[in-house]
Amino acid sequence: MSSSDYMLLATAIGGVAFLVLLIVSKVRFHPLLALIITSIAVGLITGMPGDKLIKSIEAGAGHTLGAVGLVVALGAMLGKILAEGGVTEGISNLIIAKTPTRMLPWAMAGAAFIIGIPMFFEVGLVVLLPLIFSVARKLEAQKAINGSAYVYVGVPVIAALASMHGMVPPHPGPLTAIASLNANIGATMLYGFVAAIPAIIIGGPLYGAIVTPRLKVKPDQALIDQFSVDSASAAATDTTPAQTPPGLGISLLTALLPAVLMLFHAIAELVFAKGSTILNITDFLGDPAIAMLIGVLFAACVLIYARGGDTEKLRNSMSASVKPIANVLLIIAGGGAFQHVLTDAKVGDAIMHMSQQFSLSPLILGWSIAMLLSVSTGSATVGIVGASGLLAPLAGTDTALNASLLALSIGCGSLFFNYANHAGFWLVKESFGMSMGEATATISVIQSIVSVVGLVMVLLMNLAPPLV
Repeated sequence: MSSSDYMLLATAIGGVAFLVLLIVSKVRFHPLLALIITSIAVGLITGMPGDKLIKSIEAGAGHTLGAVGLVVALGAMLGKILAEGGVTEGISNLIIAKTPTRMLPWAMAGAAFIIGIPMFFEVGLVVLLPLIFSVARKLEAQKAINGSAYVYVGVPVIAALASMHGMVPPHPGPLTAIASLNANIGATMLYGFVAAIPAIIIGGPLYGAIVTPRLKVKPDQALIDQFSVDSASAAATDTTPAQTPPGLGISLLTALLPAVLMLFHAIAELVFAKGSTILNITDFLGDPAIAMLIGVLFAACVLIYARGGDTEKLRNSMSASVKPIANVLLIIAGGGAFQHVLTDAKVGDAIMHMSQQFSLSPLILGWSIAMLLSVSTGSATVGIVGASGLLAPLAGTDTALNASLLALSIGCGSLFFNYANHAGFWLVKESFGMSMGEATATISVIQSIVSVVGLVMVLLMNLAPPLV
């Protein structure tokens, strides 16, 4: 390692510490301001020219908003329609009626496990927020648990979505590792499912039972009202749907249509060759933004237009739905800017240079490189690309190395300690109204548990004969 590598690593660590200080100290900077200031400071310290630094900040913020912001906004609209149409109320009533309180985290983890197969972490969380808030609101009213009801049902969802995102194709991280290492996609998917189940259990319901009594998290009331309807208060207002709530079948279809479209796309990628007509269609319909748009339109047609609902009220509701998430979107953009500056400053190169000095098992080395790159740059994709590229020559020459398990170990490493330079951290923090400490105790710790459990499962599966 060169002296510049050490400086880059120290700057990245110092940048994260400075960011946290700006947010939690007496100055109490808004996270967006803190992220931009920290991005500028890190860029200048690492010697980035001013014009390049500005472009890097703008590119990072714009890319993140393009990839996440549009989906979050459409998800807010869908959530509002589902809440006012009685869908989330009906589903949450069914879950609470059919599931004992102590089993609710397991039920929520199971729902997130299924939805997480085709969906990115952020997209899956946006889709499930209405259900999380509705179930938690009812638990809170019943005073059924000690601690935050939102943490109680939210932690298993976060664990399941994170596990699926980092371990199971066709998510972009695992697919990138599979392509770089020339691994078998079917074997990697099977290994991923096997590793994800214990990771979800330990990082979700089990860890949730420990952390729930210690946290008093409650989201902003505007978001709670947007994603769930208090039936007792709604009965006295004109916000109650004019007709009876829809049946269970149409409720589930309306709520899960975006997930279904993305799942079809995931299956098509495994079955059909590139360039085929069916794959081209599913590529379009299964894109997160398009799938969410179709979900919004379908929900509006089924729950409002087809039932003679007030279209003016629908438009006003959809306009109102994006107001509570404006703050979330801006902070996510700031996180994207910080991440992009760290990447452009070549912090990832310094991490790879450091990793080359250690002699470790390829599976542990792949996990470690991906972990360090992801933590330092704020991008799981950077972690996976860097680790896969570094170990691809080894995977091609070492016939004893299980390339599918190596791809999985890299995916697991990229999940470790999602923190302030990750857009997902800010999505969870702001959606649930958490402090920095509360967000760290939830998403950061959960993803660390999932990452470590995943690595343990990789090492255990490596003891058995390979699948292919």
